[in-house]
Amino acid sequence: MRATWRGLPAGPHAVGWEPGREVPAADGSPLVTDHYFPRAAGDFPTLLVRSPYGRGIPWGPMYGLLFAEHGFHVVVQSCRGTGGSGGTFHLWRNEAADAQATLAWLREQPWFDGRLGTVGPSYLGYVQWALALDPPPELKAMVVQVGLHDPHAFLHADGALHLENALVMGLGMTYQHQGPRPFLKATLRLRRRLREATTAQPLRGGHVRALGGEVPWLDEAMAHPDAADPYWDGASLAEAAERLRVPTALITGWHDALAGQTLDQYARLRRAGCDTTLLVGPWTHHSALQRGWPEVFGESLAWLRAHLCADAPAPRPAPVRVHTGGDPGGEDPWRDLAAWPPPGTDATWYAAPGGHLIERAPTDSAPLAAFRYDPATPTPSLGGPLLSRTAGPRDNAALEARDDVLTFTGPPLAEPLDVMGPVSARLTVSTDTGHTDVFTRLCDVDPQGRSVNVCDGLGRVRAEAGKEARISVPMGSTAHRFAPGHRIRWQISAGAHPRYARNPGTGELPLDATAFTPVRVTLHADSALTARRTGSPKG
Repeated sequence: MRATWRGLPAGPHAVGWEPGREVPAADGSPLVTDHYFPRAAGDFPTLLVRSPYGRGIPWGPMYGLLFAEHGFHVVVQSCRGTGGSGGTFHLWRNEAADAQATLAWLREQPWFDGRLGTVGPSYLGYVQWALALDPPPELKAMVVQVGLHDPHAFLHADGALHLENALVMGLGMTYQHQGPRPFLKATLRLRRRLREATTAQPLRGGHVRALGGEVPWLDEAMAHPDAADPYWDGASLAEAAERLRVPTALITGWHDALAGQTLDQYARLRRAGCDTTLLVGPWTHHSALQRGWPEVFGESLAWLRAHLCADAPAPRPAPVRVHTGGDPGGEDPWRDLAAWPPPGTDATWYAAPGGHLIERAPTDSAPLAAFRYDPATPTPSLGGPLLSRTAGPRDNAALEARDDVLTFTGPPLAEPLDVMGPVSARLTVSTDTGHTDVFTRLCDVDPQGRSVNVCDGLGRVRAEAGKEARISVPMGSTAHRFAPGHRIRWQISAGAHPRYARNPGTGELPLDATAFTPVRVTLHADSALTARRTGSPKG
């Protein structure tokens, strides 16, 4: 592992390890805990790392060993019902109480000096927000890496199920804490049976064979698409960021499945006046902890030392650092900013006849283009913010050649165009059934015609058959440079499967649908794509 982490700062301390300690959870269940510590005299601050994914590779080396080398006690703990800990795991119900119970145990340890920080990615970020609901006085700093705070928003989008991500999440939660061999076996099984699981009719229960058995919390979460359902009471921890005063560093990637949640955390912390910093790299959810690890670890270590160690240098002066995708033209792709999003002007492009994308607004909402979407042969997903290995930017040529995908393309740019901030679409559509999804994607087309996805989003149409429906679709955020000679492309379809569960076209919930109806989707001329630009294009 050290061979893959070239460029990490050297740690000055040898490390000791005290594995297998049992910490009583809120209900008394034993939470198995490993303690890493510097083999040196003196007081050191403590980092709490709570995980449902086990305490071995990679978590022990990445968090226990590396941070202890730099002068921290590190407590790596398996969440309830995972990694040998007692009780039953649930996606959110126990984390706040168990974190507070762990803190009560820490206060009794002779090496705990009252300085506490938290760090970790994904669900390890969720448990940090759980502690931050009622932050103890000892908590001096947090580092949330590609982190979660709202399970519903991760699993559902405007009534559509994030199907592939839900299955990968169920796989990780069920098997990763069991060790490398069971996890690898389960991963290969899901790959083999992914099509079977995602095309089952009905979809409910179709994943059992692919995941090797029932996953009760996943079944329940998939069956409740409405965020207002009482089932989700207490699941979102967004309120923690609305009043937090603990200095918090946030890290994500532009193709991270949780990038939107991280940017939402940042906005809430800024409104609350909390000391916060943001790093966004060219990463997916997993590559942030792989090829991005030198930057992620360095950022995390600097923040924790600055707020927990008396002799530490101050963190970088710019509170926001983002990587600009596309073609930087020889410039450094990293931008240091005072805030996110930076100042800019919203630009709007409109779909036009002949597949053109123009900046002149149409005079009416007449039908512009149409396609037929058949749920039996759904439009496939390609790249984007997934948890699987297929995430990230991809060549969209094969996808855009399909009859059920519309594209609208602008002229070649004479000057570079920087898009930095949120991207969204406003669409007017009509269908012959009244029910469809609309998947909308921003792409960068190079002079050779290669179309690469930048960001995207999905919205749901619920209307009377044949009637126009106007929907707004958030497409995430980006920092991307469209180089001279490149073109802006707007891609529109009625789904991205298996990233999202198929819309059956009937108004029935996708989880229970057994009948699928092809849908004719018509796009109208007042449909528009909006992004914040910081350059001025000339085409």
